[in-house]
Amino acid sequence: MNEHPLATLQKLDPQMMDHLQTTNALIYADGALPKKFKLLMAMAFDAAHGAQGGVRALANAALREGATKEQIAEALRVAYYLSGVGALYTASQALKELVGEA
Repeated sequence: MNEHPLATLQKLDPQMMDHLQTTNALIYADGALPKKFKLLMAMAFDAAHGAQGGVRALANAALREGATKEQIAEALRVAYYLSGVGALYTASQALKELVGEA
């Protein structure tokens, strides 16, 4: 498994990482929106911003929360529509393993 992308920050500023983990728990908790929808939204944002690792991690987290591959695909359609084709290139590269192409 790859090292966590914020491992260096954990060593540099553990207090900030504690804050980030607390915020993460708040943001992704089930509420008016189920956790899986929040993860799909975050995945779409990462696709729009070119963050392949984030797309991969968030798609897998969404699947663990009950999202379907079809829901992932639809969330990526929204990312494409709002931010352009670059979101699709990012997502395609990030999700190779998910669709069995790795």
